[in-house]
Amino acid sequence: MKKRLLMIAVAMMTAASSLTGCSLISVNPKEVVVKVNDSEITADVANFYARYTQAQYETYFGAYMEGDMWNTKADKGKTYEESVKATIQDELKQMLVLEQHMKDYNVSLSDAEKEVIQKAVKEFDEDNSLENKEKIMSSEEVVERMLTLMAEGEKMREAIQKDADKNVSDKEAAQKKMDYVLFSYQKEDGEDEEEETAEMTDEEKAAVKEKAESFAKSAKEDSKKFLEIAQDQGADVEEATFDAKTEVPDADLIKAADALKKNEVTDVIETDDGCYVARVTSLMDKDATESRKKEIITERENELFTEVTEKWLDEAKVSVNKKAWKKIDFNALGVTMKQAEKEPYADDVKTDDQADVIDE
Repeated sequence: MKKRLLMIAVAMMTAASSLTGCSLISVNPKEVVVKVNDSEITADVANFYARYTQAQYETYFGAYMEGDMWNTKADKGKTYEESVKATIQDELKQMLVLEQHMKDYNVSLSDAEKEVIQKAVKEFDEDNSLENKEKIMSSEEVVERMLTLMAEGEKMREAIQKDADKNVSDKEAAQKKMDYVLFSYQKEDGEDEEEETAEMTDEEKAAVKEKAESFAKSAKEDSKKFLEIAQDQGADVEEATFDAKTEVPDADLIKAADALKKNEVTDVIETDDGCYVARVTSLMDKDATESRKKEIITERENELFTEVTEKWLDEAKVSVNKKAWKKIDFNALGVTMKQAEKEPYADDVKTDDQADVIDE
């Protein structure tokens, strides 16, 4: 079994450790909230998964969100709460439709995987107070159902993604490499490195550009001394790998570098941040190209998974109880995760190598 399932179990086990406020949900726990064909998710299960997701956001992002996190505006005029809840709703629909198609891919949970879930359910029940469990409408039955759906979903994702095309040519993944220098239009206000930077005047920028042009001219005359010339001018040299679609550190710089041969130097590329000059050092960086191949395969796998699940959902009869769903309020009840006291794979929890589990 993959470590992912163990991680899910541990995360779910610790999800409800810290709560603030009170539960204002006045919906019947067994009222159907999401339905896909003949499969249903009831309010208690939907709420528990929502709280699990909420706990992740509040634990890892809450400190970076100023003021009222959940009422902050997000995409397309939605609040952060509305945006996250919409994503959760989509995930619940996806879990149900994946469960319905498990036979198509010969997917099932092994006895060992079910044992992992049962252990997580028991530990969750023991580690959380009755008051906290009531606030998030959890019970052993609810936690088991949610963990089962998540585990099934992960196994289905792996099964579907196996059909993705894994053949990627060097040409398709080719990554070039360059050294570059940025003559910045920002200046330090003082000697303290922590002090804020300030933008230069037009006259100061003109002087910087002139310096960049002098550097570019010298580098073009002898590109092999690119690093030496930069050092003489007190300029910092950075490395980057790229292809035609890369936009970092700057799209115009990438475009200019992409048109060059090995050891050729760009003209000065002026941007809002300053002036770039780059030298192409490789037309096929082996390590970066291999890394890009893996990225392309991952992209194909994700695209295939999305294509398959969206097709199934388009063909399915899907309904959402909007009234019940709306009552799950992140503002009324705050949830954060506690830190596990021991490593999730230490002692009595087996690792992939130790567990007597075989992936289906």
